[in-house]
Amino acid sequence: MDENLVDYYAELLYDYHFLKQPLQKADAIFVLGSHDPSVADYAVELYKEGWANYIIFSGGVVRPVGELRNQTPKSEADAFFDIAVKAGVPADVIILDNEATNTGENFSCTRKVLKEKGFDFQNFILVQKPYMVRRTYATALVQFSEFKFISTAKPDSYAQYIARCIENNISKERVISNMTGDLQRLKIYPEKGFLAAMEIPENVWDAYEKLIFMGFEGRMAN
Repeated sequence: MDENLVDYYAELLYDYHFLKQPLQKADAIFVLGSHDPSVADYAVELYKEGWANYIIFSGGVVRPVGELRNQTPKSEADAFFDIAVKAGVPADVIILDNEATNTGENFSCTRKVLKEKGFDFQNFILVQKPYMVRRTYATALVQFSEFKFISTAKPDSYAQYIARCIENNISKERVISNMTGDLQRLKIYPEKGFLAAMEIPENVWDAYEKLIFMGFEGRMAN
């Protein structure tokens, strides 16, 4: 397999997925669950820079030992909590949702937690992996439409992000398969009402089909 060609197609998907929106101050930094600990690291950066006074970690999927730098199996939210507190974020500004198991539930379960705890947040910074920024935003347009929000991630290039993932024991193959899976969801989920339709450029879809042909199809939706 020609790795240069793989990277060429993968970077097209990465740049499309990484919707760029300017940061704006918010009531809370809302972090959606992930297998990538750098998502929590970036939320900590934003908090320390003063973009919001609270952090929400949403994710009930239990990750195995080591996957999120955890020493015991933990939910994404709990593992992210540990990362943030270790980095100096006060525990009392962190809100946890340990029930969500997918992107739609990140929004519905977090809405429920905020209501139960009496928080009246109206403005959010949504944080995810770079290649999930667009899908997070498209989902929020449907599932979180009553609020104001922007969607963002640590501003890595494709090469920088792959290198960061490898440092965290996440393979390039896994990242690319996740990116093709996310593009498929952007294509088919609007008709299911899960997210808002996003225009997909022809060259991006062509790159997707090339990567699928090469075998990067490990995370397709049914």
